[in-house]
Amino acid sequence: MDWSPPRRPALRPAAFIEPCIPTVAKVPPAGPAWVHEIKHDGYRLMVWRDGERVRLFTRRGFDWTQRYPWIVHSARRLPVSRFLIDGEAVVCGEDGVSDFERLHSRQHDARVLLYAFDLLAFDGTDLRRERLDDRRAKLRSLLAPPDGIRFSEHLAGDGARMFKHACKLGLEGIVCKRRDSAYCSGRSKSWLKVKNPASPAMMRLEGGSW
Repeated sequence: MDWSPPRRPALRPAAFIEPCIPTVAKVPPAGPAWVHEIKHDGYRLMVWRDGERVRLFTRRGFDWTQRYPWIVHSARRLPVSRFLIDGEAVVCGEDGVSDFERLHSRQHDARVLLYAFDLLAFDGTDLRRERLDDRRAKLRSLLAPPDGIRFSEHLAGDGARMFKHACKLGLEGIVCKRRDSAYCSGRSKSWLKVKNPASPAMMRLEGGSW
């Protein structure tokens, strides 16, 4: 069927920050300057909290707060009352792997969780100019123990090994990030996405199903 992505809202909410978008690469970069994360097959989502108010924003600025109650509930349980978290909303199958078909169906919204991979603001402080390593260290501490918002683990150095493992599991691929990079909205070469050509996400793109 024909499908095109929804347009951005005419007026973006004041709390919305445009996310950092990785540049597509053919192979993972090597060396100690990079860390590598699994690319989960889901929807990009920003989790914003100010006091008891929590809002969930899509990559294009839509408010999906009402869709995913587990993420909202988990955000309210965190020990800091003001933050902005960047992550991927997913539904996991019985094998623990993200299942986009279930997510897209809207029949499992109550089970949708967030794999969080960056922290843009913490306790009223803007962290976007800080190093990725420092932002993620704060994020890991904030999310322990895990709940409906879970820390997205990474591997330092050997991106080729992680990419091989991701392909073996049939995952979407990996995202490689410079450890010293600041957070920049829009397309960034400090974040690189290496896609598994046999993943369901790539099959959807080739088939044009959505």
